Amino acid sequence: MSDFDPAAFLRDFRREAEARGFSTETLLETAAGPILGFVGPEHGQPAYLSAGIHGDEPAGPLAALELLKTGAFDGPQAWTLCPAVNPTGLAAGTRDTAAGFDINRDYLRRVTPEARAHAEWLEKRPLPHLFLSLHEDWESSGFYFYEINLGTDRPARASRILDAVAPWFPAEPNAVIDDHDVREPGWIYHPATADLPDHWPEAIFMAELGCPLSFTFETPSSAAIEERTAAHVAAVRAVLGGGTSSSRD
Repeated sequence: MSDFDPAAFLRDFRREAEARGFSTETLLETAAGPILGFVGPEHGQPAYLSAGIHGDEPAGPLAALELLKTGAFDGPQAWTLCPAVNPTGLAAGTRDTAAGFDINRDYLRRVTPEARAHAEWLEKRPLPHLFLSLHEDWESSGFYFYEINLGTDRPARASRILDAVAPWFPAEPNAVIDDHDVREPGWIYHPATADLPDHWPEAIFMAELGCPLSFTFETPSSAAIEERTAAHVAAVRAVLGGGTSSSRD
């Protein structure tokens, strides 16, 4: 069993989100609690953040809650948040769901009820101009991220993200990360196509919907949970503080 309690986490997240004007929607009931989506006030361009799609990666959900508490989602974007996509995995501390499926390879076929409910919900939401996904990696020693960019190439933004995370983690030093060549240390500039055509992760699904910009952040799972959480917070704030597709890098 995991030390992470998804039911307690979602109670805290819901309380904080609704106090900040978010509405709560139930996407799916699971044995470990619901998958909840949170829809913020519509006062700007749509943006979307997800976390907890792998149950052995709790720093992402914790960072989402910290970002919520500290006002990162108060504006100017109109935020949609899904901070615990895999409740059964989070409860067990396993990458996959309790049924043994990796949700983050199922956004094309939608075999899992989690991916099916999540994708159908996202398809009904306004198309975000920015997608942020919070993950962890047991094989890394430093921080790295994937960027999928259908718009203007802005290398200064990538440097800003890595600089923001540097107090906690250096950039992952390997020239090849998870079978991907890096553009610069810690930065994978990924095409908007799946590595395995029939196994779409959420980021590819969002690109296929037309989301022009996404970042998938990866912290090293071997580090302290407080450091991993803080690094995610810093990375998200680096993107938001510096703008997104309209920033003048």
